[in-house]
This record gives sequence, structure tokens and C-alpha cells, in this order.
Amino acid sequence: MTRQLEPARLTWLCYAAMVCLAIGVNLLPVFLIQIGVTFGGEEPLNQEVLGRLGSLIFTGLVVGIVVTGPLADRYGAKPFVLLANLLMVVGLAGMAVSAGFLTLSIMLFILGLGAGMLDMILSPVVAALNPERRMGAMNWLHSFYCVGAVITILIGTAALATGYDWRDVCWVLILLPLGLAIAFLPMRFPTLTTEDGRMPMAALWRKRWFLAALLAIFLGGATELGMAQWLPAYAELSLGFSPVAAGSALLFFSVAMAVGRMAVAMLEGRVSPFAVLAVGSALTVVLFLLGAFLQNSNLALLACIAAGFTGSSLWPTTLAISADRYPNGGASMFAVLAAFGNAGGMAMPWLVGVVGNMHDLRWGIATSAIAPLLMLPLVGLLCLRTDQKQAIQPAS
Repeated sequence: MTRQLEPARLTWLCYAAMVCLAIGVNLLPVFLIQIGVTFGGEEPLNQEVLGRLGSLIFTGLVVGIVVTGPLADRYGAKPFVLLANLLMVVGLAGMAVSAGFLTLSIMLFILGLGAGMLDMILSPVVAALNPERRMGAMNWLHSFYCVGAVITILIGTAALATGYDWRDVCWVLILLPLGLAIAFLPMRFPTLTTEDGRMPMAALWRKRWFLAALLAIFLGGATELGMAQWLPAYAELSLGFSPVAAGSALLFFSVAMAVGRMAVAMLEGRVSPFAVLAVGSALTVVLFLLGAFLQNSNLALLACIAAGFTGSSLWPTTLAISADRYPNGGASMFAVLAAFGNAGGMAMPWLVGVVGNMHDLRWGIATSAIAPLLMLPLVGLLCLRTDQKQAIQPAS
């Protein structure tokens, strides 16, 4: 007997899996120094080697995103949700028992691979489960990434304060992906397209609206990660806060992002997603500039944290309007969107660093305002062409 589809239960399991994704991405930064000491022998690993460890997770993330999309369109979402959680289990367990640097490196790649598969597959599953409220569902889903980041930081901080080793934390965190793999196993998953079948990616690449959406999510990723990656350093070096306070700023930034996405999710049906994108972009521009140039350090830091709230919905809401526009885009469409979002998240931190080296970090942070500023006319274009499609069929 075929099991009935349970949209509400499966949606909440996907939300929990987003927490698992956040653990995979954020665990290494929390324990980077301790891992450097563990594997460095007499001398801790230098910054270049530690940077390579981070790049291994990101490489696995990208491979997971790119490979999973086309395969999920062919074989369905369920095998890849299960495989992703099992890869997270293997990665965490392998980290916990790794005796050498090579083993650790392999396990970090596997951890990133599982995280990338989850990053790609969860959004189309939740979009298919909630076709009438995609903006709310996408923002709820991605709010749990922020929740997972906060949980990882808090657990890591508590472990360091109480003398527990990073390996012990790996064994504790392994319970989540293991439990999720068991919970997902009996579930029936939705098809990722409508009865009309999937739109080929070649056709999507010819749609000007889709190309604009790719640029929008690139800018959304740039808005989010430009500030997130530089906030602790900016708070300490430019605003004069202690290392502990500067590190706490990132925690509060993640909380602000979670609350922002939850707030937008609760506005579903009452506010246009394009209004959410426009207002969020405009407010983020203002807050980035205030955070960069206010002379009062406390107010400047508060503005930076508040930007997490206003800019939080740009990425998930762009996913939602893309799924509404192309409900037959399938997992491949979400894979391309995720790849562009992550590309923006790579580009802006680099640009902030370049400008910071040329001038100072205040100007680097101010440079981040370029991304949400460029979002404003782009949102207008996306909204206009959506209105045109509703009035005249077919549209490009």
C-alpha cells in the first residue's frame, strides 16, 4: 500500500534538515583554532592550511549543489535527502575519529558534500509541498539555517567553556542527521514539477526573467554574506569591541536573520513578495551605510546587526518568486539558483576585503551596500514582467 503524502510533517522534517545543513557549514569555523592545535603537532596549523580546510567544505558544498539538481529531477528527491543526511553522519563520525590531517580533510569534504545536497534539495521539496504559500515556506525553511547556526555557535561556545573537546561535539551533533535519516525513510516525497512535466534548463536559460532572478539571488547572497563574514573582524578592528563582544555580534546577526525570515513568513498572503524584496533591500542599504559611518560604535554595531533582519529575506523570497514563475523548473532550476546565491556569497566578502585593504574596513562594509542597492531596480523589473505575464499570455 502506497503511503499518503504528509505535507505538514514532511515540511517540518525539511526545516529540521536545514538545521543539519547549518551544522555542516558552521561547525569548522567554531572549532578552527582547536582543530589547528590538534593536528599541528608541536606547532599549530598555520592560517593557510586552516584556510584549505574551509575550502574543502565549500568544495563539497558546490559539488553537492551542482550534481544533485539534475539527478533529483531524474530519480526524485527522496534518495538524495537520505543520502545527504547519511553523508553528514559519516562526515561527523569521521571527524571525531580522524587521527591524521588527510582523514580529516576527506571527512570535511564529505560533510560539505552532504550539506550541499541538503542546500539544493530542501528548497524544491518545500516549494512543491506548499504551492499556495511559497514565500512563507521558503522563508520559514531558510530561517532554520540561521537557527542551526545559532545552535552550533552556542554548543561550541559551551563546549569550549566547559573543557569538552571538539570531537565530543561531533558525536553529540551526529544524532540530528542520524535521526533525520530514520524519520525521512518511510516518508513519501512529492514530485518536483507539475503534471505538465519539467521545463528543460535550456529553455529556462532563454527566459530573461530567469536571468534577472539569477542576478537577484546573486545579490541576495552578496548582501547576506558580505556582512556576516566580516562583522566580527569589523566590530573588533574598526569599532573597537573586545574579541568576545565581536564574536557575539555574529551570533546576534544570525538571530536577527532568523527572526527576519520568520516575520516575512508570517506576512504570507498579506504582502507582495516584491514589496518584501524592495523594502528589505532599501532598509539594508541604509543600515549598511549607518553601520559603516556612524561615529558611535554601539549604534554602528546595532545597525550592522539590524541589517541581518532587513536583508534576511532576499535569498529565500527570490527562490519563492522563481518557483511561482516556473513551477516546472524542477530541482535543476533550484540548483542553478543556489549556485548563483553562493557565488554572490563568495564575491562580496572578497570585495569587502579588497576595499578594506585599499582604504579601511568602514569603506569595505559600505561597499556591501552596493548589492541591496542594485536589487532595487532589479526587483522593479521582475515585478513589472510578472504583472505583464499575468495580463498577457504567454510571456518570456
